[in-house]
Amino acid sequence: MDAVFKALADATRRDLLDELFRNDGQTLHALGARFEMTRYGVMKHLKVLEDAGLVVTRRRGREKLHFLNPVPIRLVHDRWVSKYAEPWAAGLSDLKTRLESPMEKIFEIYIKTTPERLWEAITDGEIRSKYQFGSVITSDWTPGSRFQMAPKGGEPLGEGENLEVDPPRRLVQSMRALWGEDVKAEGTSRVTWEIEPVGDSCRLTITHDQLREGANDQLYGGWSMILSGLKTWLETGELLTTPGSLMYT
Repeated sequence: MDAVFKALADATRRDLLDELFRNDGQTLHALGARFEMTRYGVMKHLKVLEDAGLVVTRRRGREKLHFLNPVPIRLVHDRWVSKYAEPWAAGLSDLKTRLESPMEKIFEIYIKTTPERLWEAITDGEIRSKYQFGSVITSDWTPGSRFQMAPKGGEPLGEGENLEVDPPRRLVQSMRALWGEDVKAEGTSRVTWEIEPVGDSCRLTITHDQLREGANDQLYGGWSMILSGLKTWLETGELLTTPGSLMYT
């Protein structure tokens, strides 16, 4: 957490996050054009943000794109803010929900666990319900198979197809949200889970893409809370109790 607080302590770095908040997936050149400093200066600030996990990068051809990763801020919220400010914590729940014109959203988190245990937590329906709003996921987890998410005894909240299944490293799914007419109208998007061992931990990266421009932010706005809940459960065995975290239990 120290790296997160250090990164957020600088006004320029906060401005860079605000800029990615407004327009995610920008190049160094595009970001540099918005600040009165050298290219090298912008690079140094972005490196601090990357080291803190607040920015993640992806290559697209010859370009390197920078994406806001709100998960560390979510973890700060869950550890400190919610316990002291429960009545209004829901209003701070997810920076990502206000992003405009998304095409691809990337979320990254480090969890002290093994790839096998992390894969089990992603694919086991009962475990999944402990951190994904109380919703149970069912599937046989074979390539081309279907999956469905629903609260116990309730109507489906989402469904899709398992496009790639490579335990315990990679899971690619198509996904169609069903919890409301507005999100049903958005059609199908794609979610990729990637697990990479790092020392005694794992880096989990979720890429939610094939979203239409201007897609309803309900489709991707809950990932920060989901990943925070997953990390909390795997590392402590406890459940998040922040507003909305177990809404379907």
